[in-house]
Amino acid sequence: FLIFLKLENKTKGNHQRQICQIVLDHFDKQYATELGDTWTSVRDVLTSPLCWQYAILLNKFSQSSDLENTLCGKGYHPAFQGSLPYLPASFKCYIRRTPGRFPAQKHQAGKLKEYYLLNAASLLPVLALEVEDGEAVLDLCAAPGGKSVALLQCASPGQFHCNEYDDLRSRWLKQTIESFIPEPLINLVMVSKLDGRQIGDLKPQLYDKVLVDAPCSNDRSWLFSSDIQQAALRLIKRKELPALQFQLLRSALKALRPGGSLVYSTCTLSKAENSDVVNLLLDSCSNLVPVDISEMAKAVSLEFAFLSGTQQHELLVLPEKGRAWGPMYLAKLKKM
Repeated sequence: FLIFLKLENKTKGNHQRQICQIVLDHFDKQYATELGDTWTSVRDVLTSPLCWQYAILLNKFSQSSDLENTLCGKGYHPAFQGSLPYLPASFKCYIRRTPGRFPAQKHQAGKLKEYYLLNAASLLPVLALEVEDGEAVLDLCAAPGGKSVALLQCASPGQFHCNEYDDLRSRWLKQTIESFIPEPLINLVMVSKLDGRQIGDLKPQLYDKVLVDAPCSNDRSWLFSSDIQQAALRLIKRKELPALQFQLLRSALKALRPGGSLVYSTCTLSKAENSDVVNLLLDSCSNLVPVDISEMAKAVSLEFAFLSGTQQHELLVLPEKGRAWGPMYLAKLKKM
């Protein structure tokens, strides 16, 4: 218990971070316009790390019989219930209403971790993709690897390709996979460092399911940028992100087989990087149709808050106190 308390206090200490005013001013201007009064409550959560919550995704390849009992004893409960359209029995994630962070496990060579700490909203794109055993799956922008690990909790793909262009993040991705996936299965996971914009041409119509968790304005982390110059540069380059995201989606579409599904996700509230990018893709590609995921939103509405008025093929998770998940945007599309 004392070790847990020390870790919890250390985590609280890490959350005493300074808000980057230049980023907050930028967000205030943009999101007050895009979200209206909703931005006020979302802003309160994003600028208050002590009210943030963390989910615990269990690793089915390294299950501890005591872990679930321990979590329940600490007030955790399953994040996703059986009413979801797609929820494999092997997929287990625990959350609790109160803020705080369960102790993380350190990477140890040759030893699998029992759980992965993450924002529960980041699991919604994984569940929306509905991967089945034997399918060929591409995680186009896979680092740090949380969604890749989650996909493998759901099913056993016949082929699983995890790609990350950035060298440092690619090493991080490999370490994550080594920490969660056992030897027999890890040999089936291909990790590459290709430019995601080129994968469609290199591997045309090869995959049944593609996840594009695109590089984006990471609203949570950007708000706490410690380097003012880096923050200013990020805000300048922010305008270039939609073009990159669109190129990644076009590449993903080429890599997808006819009849296959594509899920696009970001961790930003930005309309320019979310619905605008998806609408541009739908307008420019006649062989692509939106997939209704509104039933998913209904099934998890007790645990997640969503922006109202979005189209049926898209969801935007809004952080609020007691349900401090997100931001997380996702959209599902199908290639005809």
